[in-house]
Amino acid sequence: MKCEWVKDNIVLYVYQELEDGARHELEQHVFRCPDCASELKAMRAFHSTVSQTPVSDPTPNLLASSRMRLQEALETTSQGGLVNRLTFDPFHWLRQIRFAPALAAAIFMVGFGGGIGATYQFLHNPATAGVINAQPSTPAPQQASITGIRSVVQQPGSNQVTIKYDTVSTQEAQGSLNDQRIQQLLLFAARNNMNSGVRMDSVDVLTQNPDDAKIREQLIFSLRYDSNPGVRLKAIDSLGPFVKDDVHVRDAILAALVNDANPGVRTEALRLLGPVKADSSVRAILQHLADADQNQYIRSQARTVIAQLPEID
Repeated sequence: MKCEWVKDNIVLYVYQELEDGARHELEQHVFRCPDCASELKAMRAFHSTVSQTPVSDPTPNLLASSRMRLQEALETTSQGGLVNRLTFDPFHWLRQIRFAPALAAAIFMVGFGGGIGATYQFLHNPATAGVINAQPSTPAPQQASITGIRSVVQQPGSNQVTIKYDTVSTQEAQGSLNDQRIQQLLLFAARNNMNSGVRMDSVDVLTQNPDDAKIREQLIFSLRYDSNPGVRLKAIDSLGPFVKDDVHVRDAILAALVNDANPGVRTEALRLLGPVKADSSVRAILQHLADADQNQYIRSQARTVIAQLPEID
């Protein structure tokens, strides 16, 4: 992977818009490349600065009246003749932008993107860094955007959790596993944090409450997509008790058995499928593994399980 591609996609990565495969490749490259790691750090700092600015939503009345005026304008706008359509009139074109919401939106997005790029270059320029830092900081909004989780620590012998997280500066939250805010931070850390150790700690805490639907959904996500096999192993172990009654858990474990790159995760998946080995979909996958899997141990274990199943009439 080239540094140019990484730098072109750092913004998408920071804003959680990069697909999982590309995200993994970018993380691996940044781990090896100090220049790109510095670029990512600067982009995250920029994202933190932008996140301080509160965004006001338009009122419902303003939206409704604007849509009505737009609809009336569209209905009363007449189409010009062929000559007018082929002749470029910049003043007429500018007047018509207000009647073309898609075009106006596209122009706005291009302009906004250019503004972000210029601001990012300004913030990233060492010559201007002192100017930015010299300005008095604005107070953080009440609901500040979280840019990263630094650490997750559970107090021994209790359900109290301490989480350090970054907005503009590192903050800390304490509470029990039943605290909604603590759960939200744990879910965020398990899915979005670059630090695999923090993801491991988050999933480790989340596994203590797999009965919660949102937590179980996150554990399934970690099993399917986390790049760290240790995280996937923790997730799959906690999902085992639900393999009989939750079809989503069963599908995730089957997918791990077939597709996971780590033999340990696949072996654990095969063990956990024991209670549902007679299921037709599970039986079909086991038969496929017994016939053609490249891992000798998985192939042997699948044959053993198949041999123990009753014949289908």
